[in-house]
Amino acid sequence: MAYIDGFVIAIPKANKQKFIDHAQMADGMFMEMGATRILECWGEDVPDGTTTDFRKAVKAAEDEDVIFSWIEWPDKETRDKAYAIMMDPDNKDPRMDMEKNPMPFDGKRMIYGGFAPVVTMEK
Repeated sequence: MAYIDGFVIAIPKANKQKFIDHAQMADGMFMEMGATRILECWGEDVPDGTTTDFRKAVKAAEDEDVIFSWIEWPDKETRDKAYAIMMDPDNKDPRMDMEKNPMPFDGKRMIYGGFAPVVTMEK
């Protein structure tokens, strides 16, 4: 059964192209490791809520936009194996070098999690 990793990120508007470049590099790695589909979505209609909303959740500043992304995996086992390889301190893949490939956003404000689909509809 498919498994989904979801992400919500605040990114400086000035870093849009840096984010796209970073995402293409990282997403290529996810695809090599078994991901079946990845969507990186730049917020265009992200309203302020009364109690909570996407912007509040990631403490987005006025000069930041919200990104909503997800990675689809064939199953949780494939995802877990990929993450174990990527997070291995002995992994010498240069794409994992944060000094050479820094994230163009504050990773401490990123919200992420893994999800098991319970309803799927497709056309």
